[in-house]
Amino acid sequence: MSSSVSAKWGALFWVAAAPVFLAANIVVGLVWERPGFNWTTNNISDLGNVTCGIWDTTRPRYVCSPWHNAMNGAMVLTALLLLAGFVLTWRACGEGRAIHTGQSMMLLWAVGLGLAGLFPADAHENLHFLAALLIFGLGNVGLLIAGFARRDTCLGRSRFVTLGLGLLGVAGTTLFFAQKGPVIGVGGMERVAAFALPLWAFYIGVDLLRGPRSARHYPRALGQSGSASGA
Repeated sequence: MSSSVSAKWGALFWVAAAPVFLAANIVVGLVWERPGFNWTTNNISDLGNVTCGIWDTTRPRYVCSPWHNAMNGAMVLTALLLLAGFVLTWRACGEGRAIHTGQSMMLLWAVGLGLAGLFPADAHENLHFLAALLIFGLGNVGLLIAGFARRDTCLGRSRFVTLGLGLLGVAGTTLFFAQKGPVIGVGGMERVAAFALPLWAFYIGVDLLRGPRSARHYPRALGQSGSASGA
């Protein structure tokens, strides 16, 4: 498979990841009953818990997710789509320390999401906590680092989007772990932290797949002449 074809497939996987993750959050939450799922108070992990009962000593709440298998499967699928996207677009995004460090940390975000789906919080609390550290502790910082890639690379061309989402993700992570949720609640703040990277992957994926503008900005991704170098 040529590098241009690989990059296009990787971009498609990135574009698919965020809708899969968002749809699972919405659909699985909608089937909750008495009490219903609340995005401001419930965590994403609550959707994947395999048992019913009072959960979490910090913010005790009743958790019962009828479609927990669907949520956990969607998290694993999202992780696989993101991982495949990183592998297939790795060279197309350019070279340099900022790019490869950011890519590596964001790749670990995807690994963390896969672990979260494989090891639900109420059944494997320690492994699920490790998954959370990979997602919240590394992924959003990776976004910030990737934001400093040189402008002649695919990440550098989207610097402000990358930095903006990275800052939102880090802010959301900080407030979530501090159990603070101004306006949108602690659950809402977790979603700010968790959705930053899938949204970034969607944006970059669409940009890589676009027509003439992408061809000028990302010659390596589309198999044209020229090279892209990193910081």
